[in-house]
Amino acid sequence: MRFNSSHGPVVATEASEKVGRVAGVHGERLHVLEGLPPRGPGFTAEHQAQAARYDLPVDPVDLPEVDRRDDAAPGPHGDVPVRVYTPSALAAPDTAGRRGAVVWIHGGAFIFGDLDMPEADHTAARLAHATGLPVVSVDYRLAVDGLTHPVPHDDCWAAYQWVRSGGHGLPADPERVAVGGGSAGACLAASVGLHGRDAGEPPAGIFLAYPLVHYPLPEPSAELTAVLATLPPLLWPGREAAIAQNDYLIGQLLGPEMTGVEHFDYAMPGNADSLVGYPRTYIENCEADDLRASGERFTQQLVEAGVDVEQHTVPGETHGHLSVPGLPTAKATCTHFAAFLDDVLC
Repeated sequence: MRFNSSHGPVVATEASEKVGRVAGVHGERLHVLEGLPPRGPGFTAEHQAQAARYDLPVDPVDLPEVDRRDDAAPGPHGDVPVRVYTPSALAAPDTAGRRGAVVWIHGGAFIFGDLDMPEADHTAARLAHATGLPVVSVDYRLAVDGLTHPVPHDDCWAAYQWVRSGGHGLPADPERVAVGGGSAGACLAASVGLHGRDAGEPPAGIFLAYPLVHYPLPEPSAELTAVLATLPPLLWPGREAAIAQNDYLIGQLLGPEMTGVEHFDYAMPGNADSLVGYPRTYIENCEADDLRASGERFTQQLVEAGVDVEQHTVPGETHGHLSVPGLPTAKATCTHFAAFLDDVLC
């Protein structure tokens, strides 16, 4: 559904986006997680091998051919590694020879992930191929070994500025650069949107997959709680355990002071005092995912702020589906993102 716009949604869905359970490929594989405990000190290599079967590639993967080139964007904490994805068939430039461009930011709970993970590599390749635009994937510094906010945000902001200036090698229209991400990367993408608004250099659009943008994590609705109750312990350890896990991860990002950090809104954009003037936004949440509470709350906040925002739910899907090569729902999400990008950048 799209809000605060006289135009219809860029993604039209006829089937219900809520089915109340895990469905599709992951629904067929849910049994492989039976008997597994939540992740923790007792999670063994054997447990991990069993859990990995849930996210095995799905044939055919059908990853499009695009050019990949590693580069670096200058940043306040040193160079930020990036990977530039250039499609074989570029979209036509404007009269000044410039094109739009896309910045993509992978997830990984702020503490893991890299440019080679499918959520980074496959998503960037699919978006470049579908839009005909260069896509720049960002290898921001992770919140490990004492590194905390604002470093990951600063890295992503630096990459965004580099793309706006055409540092990726193609003449760019700075007003036509969109920023997206998944999970923790969605949080970072959303923070670039907020920073851009504040700096007078807003992205043309923000697109987010299963974002976590609030601390503390909002309370799930009764409907979401019922869906989560159908999941095995590995995917949903219960509300108390999920809060503890989320507190740990946010503590890694923010440091021991947690909420006592400078520009807390750039760490958790959903905690911003105001979202008025925020860029146009597209959000896809996964139905069977406790982070949906954050994605839905962010949509509500954007609606209240008068922002043009479109939200969809991937029915029957669990968190992180973009990390599974060839997964039909992941391909569909990339197609939806490309439709949004075509609408805001072309």
